[in-house]
Formats: sequence, C-alpha cells, structure tokens
Amino acid sequence: DCRILMLKNAKKLMEEKGASFLITGEVLGQRPMSQHLAALRIIEREGGLDGLVLRPLSAKLLPLSIPEKEGWVNREKLLEIRGRSRKPQIDLAFKYGIADYPCPAGGCLLTDRGFAQRMKDLMTHSEVTLNDVELLKTGRHFRLSLQTKLVVGRNEEENERLLRLARIDDICFKPVEVKGPIGIGRGDFDQTMICLASKIMARYSDGNDEVRIAYQTLPGGEIGSTTARPMKDMELQKVRI
Repeated sequence: DCRILMLKNAKKLMEEKGASFLITGEVLGQRPMSQHLAALRIIEREGGLDGLVLRPLSAKLLPLSIPEKEGWVNREKLLEIRGRSRKPQIDLAFKYGIADYPCPAGGCLLTDRGFAQRMKDLMTHSEVTLNDVELLKTGRHFRLSLQTKLVVGRNEEENERLLRLARIDDICFKPVEVKGPIGIGRGDFDQTMICLASKIMARYSDGNDEVRIAYQTLPGGEIGSTTARPMKDMELQKVRI
C-alpha cells in the first residue's frame, strides 16, 4: 500500500531529524477504503509507527496515541472531524487565515488506467523526475521512439501548462496559419522525429490538408518549420500512450 510506504519513508526522516512522532492530516472516514479505523491502525502498524502517528483533525475519535499519553500534546485541543465532507477543514483554514492550500483530490492517479499507462511508459524509457510526472497529468501523450515523446495540449489551459512545464532543450511545436494546439517534444529529436511529431500536430489542428508546423528548441532556439499532412487514425493509435 502506498500509504504504508509513505509512512515507512516518513519514519526514516523522523529518525534522521531526531523527532519523536509524526503528524498527518488524515480524517476518520474521509476515504472509505483507507481511512476507516481498522485501516488507519493497519497502516500505522505496518509502517512501524504503532502509536506514534498523531492525527489531530480526528484525534478525539481515535485511541490515544503515545504523544497524547505522554503529555507531549494536549488532547483537549485536538479535533473530532469525521466523514467525507471537506467543509470542516475548509472552515478551519479560513479561521486561521490559510488561503493557499491544495484542492481536495479525488484519489490516487495511479488508479486511472490512462495515467498508469503513461507512468509505465515513462519508467520504461527514462529516469523519472517530478517534472516528468507533472507532465503526465496534461495533454495527449505519444511515444515516437525509445528516446522521444510528444505531448499535445487539448485546450488553451493545457497549452499554457505545457509551456510552463517545458524544459531546456524540449522542442515546442505549433501550427502557423491555422488554429491548433501546442506540442512539447522531449528527447532525441532528429528530422525524422520532427516530421512525425508534425504529422500528429497537423492531426489536431484546424487544417484539413497540409498544415505548416513551426518548431523551436527551447528556450529561444532557431525557429524552423515543415509542412505535414494529418496523421491517419490507425497510425496515430500505434504511437499514442
């Protein structure tokens, strides 16, 4: 379980820092599969932290932790939030003037078949970086060769996100004379790969026949262009991740 793995890693960090216990933001019953009482106990025990995990948002609904038993933490100041609603946490953030917090997530992305397939492809073909993982969340992904891939935005918001995630030596593709998406190429692009990527870009652009596609090595490389016919659906499915 990924939660157990996270606690095991947190335990190592706790020991390195000389800390006495861990604090999590878990809420009893918020996630029906992993945050019921039995699951919380299993995760804690399997993580090697029996009694050493303090969950202040739901502490009054849970058995006493070691920090509470030892008096390191005043249990009376802790909370008793439970259930799937995030409203109590949002109200609490407002009370303390906390505005910059992540939106409530819908669960682990690895349970999404498409994302999991893209992650598997990434791990198969390259070293994994945080930037690469963030890129997996955006756009349509295509594996052009063992060393090259292309990500194509699906709307204006994704186009902007792709540009923010682009790294030095990535290649930016975009149609010149018609509307269409931004594409970010990553890896070892020769002219053959540029032509292949341009066919995919043409496929998602507004042009019906030949489409001129501009490409540029980031940041600020020389701008080139090529004319490409839209890739046929059968060929497209062979390279789409």
